[in-house]
Parts: sequence; structure tokens; C-alpha cells
Amino acid sequence: MNVMTESIARTQVTTRVGAAREQRRGHQLARAHRLSRRAELAARDARTALARAL
Repeated sequence: MNVMTESIARTQVTTRVGAAREQRRGHQLARAHRLSRRAELAARDARTALARAL
């Protein structure tokens, strides 16, 4: 019985670790998307400012 309990516990830990990795990856992708969008907006604003200055 003890071996079975350890096996179940190990499986649960592995599952939780995997879920945590997926969640972290999702957060990283969302952050990258926000930063990319912000960079695109900054580049557009810079082009507009340059066009007005010329």
C-alpha cells in the first residue's frame, strides 16, 4: 500500500509541476505580447513625430 501511495503522490507532484510550467509559459507569452504591442506603438509614435519634425 505504501508504494502505491508514494506513486500517487509522485504523480500528483509531477502534474502540479507541469501545470505550473504551463501557467508560467502563458504569463511569459502574454507579457511578450504586451511588450511587443507597446514597442509597435512607440515606433509608430516616433515615425509620426519624425514626420512632423521634417
